[in-house]
Amino acid sequence: MPTEPIASFVRRAASQEQFLEVIGRDEAIARFHRHVALRPCSAETVPLAASLGRVLASDIAAEVDAPAFDRSGVDGFALRAADTSGADEDTPRRLAVNPEVLACGVAPRVEVAPGTATVIATGAMIPRGADAVVMIEHSEFTEQDGSAAVDIFRSAAPGQYVTFAGSDIGRGEVVLRAGRLVTSREIGALAAIGRAAVPVVRRPRVAVLSTGDEIVPLGAPLRPGRVYDSNRAIIAAAVSECGGEPVDLGICRDDEASLEAALRGALTCDMVLVSGGTSKGAGDITYRVVGRLGAPGVIAHGVALKPGKPLCLAVIGKVPVLLLPGFPTSAIFTFHEFAAPVIRAFAGLRAETRASVGARLPLRIASERGRTEYVMVSLVRTEDGIAAYPTAKGSGAVTAFSQADGFVAVPQHAEAVAEGTQVDVQLIGRDLEPADLVIIGSHCIGLDAVMAPLERAGIRVKLLNVGSLGGIAAAKRGECDVAPVHLLDPASDTYNRPFLTADLALLPGYRRQQGILYRSGDARFAGKDAAAAVRAALADQTCVLVNRNAGSGTRILLDGLLDGARPVGYPNQAKTHNAVAAAIQQGRADWGLAIATVARQYGLAFIPLRDESYDFAIPRARLDRPAVRAFVAALAQQDVRHALIALGFALD
Repeated sequence: MPTEPIASFVRRAASQEQFLEVIGRDEAIARFHRHVALRPCSAETVPLAASLGRVLASDIAAEVDAPAFDRSGVDGFALRAADTSGADEDTPRRLAVNPEVLACGVAPRVEVAPGTATVIATGAMIPRGADAVVMIEHSEFTEQDGSAAVDIFRSAAPGQYVTFAGSDIGRGEVVLRAGRLVTSREIGALAAIGRAAVPVVRRPRVAVLSTGDEIVPLGAPLRPGRVYDSNRAIIAAAVSECGGEPVDLGICRDDEASLEAALRGALTCDMVLVSGGTSKGAGDITYRVVGRLGAPGVIAHGVALKPGKPLCLAVIGKVPVLLLPGFPTSAIFTFHEFAAPVIRAFAGLRAETRASVGARLPLRIASERGRTEYVMVSLVRTEDGIAAYPTAKGSGAVTAFSQADGFVAVPQHAEAVAEGTQVDVQLIGRDLEPADLVIIGSHCIGLDAVMAPLERAGIRVKLLNVGSLGGIAAAKRGECDVAPVHLLDPASDTYNRPFLTADLALLPGYRRQQGILYRSGDARFAGKDAAAAVRAALADQTCVLVNRNAGSGTRILLDGLLDGARPVGYPNQAKTHNAVAAAIQQGRADWGLAIATVARQYGLAFIPLRDESYDFAIPRARLDRPAVRAFVAALAQQDVRHALIALGFALD
């Protein structure tokens, strides 16, 4: 709590100055890079095994030949090629066998004189006098006058099956050059020339710090208004992926003295990454602290990006300091756009190349004028190409970045991108791997039980929650294999079948109980049936509804129950049953529609409204696909059925 008078604190917080200069992405990068030396860190010598994944700091020249001696490439006999001239199956050439067997690691003692041969193993050293090797398959051991001899049935050319010293690597030859990334192949080459240690670029030490009184360490109890420190874990892992060494500085509370001390200590690292404290809102003090740490100071604060506008870029001495937004998707996105290239340069790695694919937008994207917006999308292969579904998760979503395949850039001055538009999708860090099974439609926690055996069998599943109507539309367009739906047709009082076309088949799923959720003890709802509860809610202007998103089966059911009424909170649209329950449990709303299973999970009271059928629409053209057959089979498995019943669902 602030120590200053409440009125003063509120006035100061409410009148926080906005970003003085919001600049474009390219201008922000140009300003930042003018103050940062984008060159590799100093060199260090590490054991060969520890060099994997590192970058060589200098050229590596061989100090020995490889191989170090002439050696045999086969098992057979070392001999003089001239002694085998004209040899064949009918007229073999007989040679005396020397009293020596050359195995690997054995130095020859007997010279191969004309008319003699020495038994030799693959990899063994060629003896003096020999200039070729004949495979053992082309010879036959014999005895002549009590002495060992060999008949050679095939003539040999000089150099046959002999690998000469230095033919792979010559002494003084540069084997690997500076800047080369060490993989298992480079490890092999270095080992072949006897290098036990190698010079590599030092990994840049990157300090990672989270700020905010609301941040809770992982594993600690989560109180209202608090969030787990996911950013620090994600950013530290991303630093390692970019070739850096994360230095974990933990969590710093919103106290200027403590924060300044932590940041001054962090400046011993090569880079500092701070999550939170960038937006110039109430309690955001980090940018002010950074501004007084030293020159050149804050380079940019506010970039015309969405997500990522609050980004703050600074340089203290030679150390780049990035204040990443606190929201997870904003933090991760700005890290990859602004921090990752610098870390890679410090680590000696080449700039990452990002592939792109063309795709069609099946849904309209609304945007905000004035800043470039990057919309995370999930890609689905169709017969007509690739469709790009917006993830519909904001910058506060932890999973938005990890679940997306790529992103679409909406131009700074565009208000929307129309449905059906062809767009360029920048892939996120990997090639596009098509899923074996694409499920688009209504959300339900019961799907986890059905998908579990599929994932155990190695079937890759992509699940996009867009609502029942969106699922039906996707199935009709051939963009998915399975569309979970629970759509009530008021005219026939029937679920799902009236919404199908001839091209779609319906796979019966399970039944869910829809009803009104409220906090136990609320007299406006307790003891009433659904109709009476709705009348009570409509009569009380302080009774707040949490609605569901348009296109969902629950929204259609609720609109029928309301019969045109628009209670307080109607525009507040939650996208899942869990979001409805959380809003009611936390007191941000008083009632809403969701399934009984979720009500139990959140400890909420429940008024039954009706049972509904949660079924699966499947394009008939895809019924014979192996992944679809596996989905149908999974739904019939006893362990899956038992799991669904345990969750509170009913089966026929």
